[in-house]
Amino acid sequence: QVQLMESGGGSVQPGGSLRLSCAASGIIINIYGMGWYRQAPGKQRELVARITSGGSTNYADSVKGRFTISRGNAKNTVYLEMNSLKPEDTAVYYCNADIRVVGGRHEYWGQGTQVTVSS
Repeated sequence: QVQLMESGGGSVQPGGSLRLSCAASGIIINIYGMGWYRQAPGKQRELVARITSGGSTNYADSVKGRFTISRGNAKNTVYLEMNSLKPEDTAVYYCNADIRVVGGRHEYWGQGTQVTVSS
């Protein structure tokens, strides 16, 4: 069974930085795209950033220039470097991955990690 384990959330003042990490584990044949989504209270889950296996990235307009997504050398990890954080970045952040396992290709989600930006 595949699991996505996130870490790195927390509380920070406006203008601060945080780095989120996500590692995929289990019997994995291949990992395609990986990404980060977020969900604020009362709002729908939205894409924050995504990276393909080839390294192509895309970002939500609201985080462009402030957030950077990257993948680790082992390709089973994904990071989100968040700088110049704003109160509106407060949300639960979820790791997402498109993974091929025995039996097919599926989308997996992490359990979520809270990011709070407040003075």
